[in-house]
Amino acid sequence: MSDHVFHDIFLHITWHTKNDLLLIKGDFEQAVYQFVRRRCARARGVHLHGIGGTENHLHLALSIEPFVNVSDLVGELKGASAREINKRKRVKALYWQRGFGVVSFGRKNLPFVLKYIEDQKEHHAKGTTRDRLERTGTEGGSGREGTESAPVDG
Repeated sequence: MSDHVFHDIFLHITWHTKNDLLLIKGDFEQAVYQFVRRRCARARGVHLHGIGGTENHLHLALSIEPFVNVSDLVGELKGASAREINKRKRVKALYWQRGFGVVSFGRKNLPFVLKYIEDQKEHHAKGTTRDRLERTGTEGGSGREGTESAPVDG
């Protein structure tokens, strides 16, 4: 990226397993996370800050450079992770639901977002999830209804 462009783009991204099946557990969970970490590390203009989730979905906090196409990035991460994990397992063990959710946030909110991702299992067990950080395109609508001024941590 040119030194003549200021950018400070932080994103929270989430996506689900097909039909919300409980596929991401045990050693499998770490294999999926490890693959996504490696893929992000190799992706030009992408810096992964955190990854977590539950048995049926992933959350990522990352920053990107302006030339990164978010839809292409997510498609690559979903497709490549399913192909690689299924190849390793020699069976179709991982498949993702269509769509994803993406929310931008400011640098000052990074600690909050990372803690939210780290505590995913606890949030879901206690019912303390944040709708804005859980939504994906599968619920219908643009995801923008009533969220224009809602902060990530509020």
